[in-house]
Amino acid sequence: MTVDNSALPTYERVDGALPARVDLVVIGAGVAGAATAYFAARAGLQVLVIERRRSIASLTTAAATGAFRLQHDNVDEFALVHEGLPLYLNFADESGLTGWNLGIRQQGYLFCSRTELSAAKGRELVALQRTFGLTDVELLSGDEARVRWPYLSPEIRQVRFRAGDGFIDQVALTHGYAAASSHAARINGARGSGHATYALETTVIGFVRDASGAVIGVHTNRGDVNASQTVIAAGPWSGAVARLAALDLPIAPTIRQKLVIPDLPAIDQRAPMTIDDETGSHWRPALAGAFALRTDPETPVGEPLLEVPTDEAMAHALLDPASPTSLALLAPFWREVWHSGPPAWQLMAGQYEYTPDHRPFIGPTDQPGLFVNTGYSGHGVMCSAGGARRTVDLLLGRASAADEPFRVGRPMTARAHDVL
Repeated sequence: MTVDNSALPTYERVDGALPARVDLVVIGAGVAGAATAYFAARAGLQVLVIERRRSIASLTTAAATGAFRLQHDNVDEFALVHEGLPLYLNFADESGLTGWNLGIRQQGYLFCSRTELSAAKGRELVALQRTFGLTDVELLSGDEARVRWPYLSPEIRQVRFRAGDGFIDQVALTHGYAAASSHAARINGARGSGHATYALETTVIGFVRDASGAVIGVHTNRGDVNASQTVIAAGPWSGAVARLAALDLPIAPTIRQKLVIPDLPAIDQRAPMTIDDETGSHWRPALAGAFALRTDPETPVGEPLLEVPTDEAMAHALLDPASPTSLALLAPFWREVWHSGPPAWQLMAGQYEYTPDHRPFIGPTDQPGLFVNTGYSGHGVMCSAGGARRTVDLLLGRASAADEPFRVGRPMTARAHDVL
């Protein structure tokens, strides 16, 4: 399904001089930055979002899978996604943007185990998730799964499935956040309501400080902007932006690629996200074909990039049945796709912003006036609402940073890469 919201309100751009002062500057106009502006404007703040690219949601957000799930291995990320679901599922009503379409398709996530080792881990994970209150994850044998999804390989021993998980158009979500933040006063129907504007092709080059050293704004290539508070929400660029403030934020930009295969009749467009527990290879229906992906733990960390290169070796690793990470291990029809010659495909690439424990940074830093909302390690779209709401509550003093599990400076334990 193609999402088209072009006839509906859009976000407001600052094409002339930047405002001299706002309540809040948000650095970055991907999904995390736009979500932060949305919640800040609804809280009554005057917000300026600064984005160095020519359009919002055009770097890492655009290359994301576009999906959401409650099947997590920790209660804290589960809580972030769970909080956002009412907004995602009722976005037009909740945001006030009548008719806005996020392309939501609740078709489920299907995690497939091909070995007893991963099946045992799957059973342990489902038991853990039930302690979160997530009781609707089904645990099925391979034979039970093949009755419902006949395309699955005979090698699959066990699956975990939650029907309420699904897909979302992440670019439409970001533009929805932005449009709603720019029209917050009209939507909220009250004078004094907040408002957000977006300064594109604008680069932050430093931070304005007062005599005590507190951050009170930003220096940009278009001039200075004073602000009571500033939030870094720049995805893989967050570490580099933080260094401008002499802040060490451990963000590891890592290239991730998405294989886009439109118009592929072999794909059942009603199918769930289908994931190989052993390899992390997965696909979901999209564009009358599929998006196919794999999180390769061997991909080296690099510098943040404005143009992220692709490598067709990733496509072959997914499509070639001889590959140890082939999608054909999950479903034999992918073997036929390869031998028949898939239709035209393309690769898109962005960068995950990994933190050491693969969980985000949310809230104040050790520098007064400077906050962060970043480091989602591949889960930024699904966690965007919960993370942004928490960020705004923290900067408004509605919540305590000491109680925030994703606070900067928390004790960290390194975690293995999630499969997706």
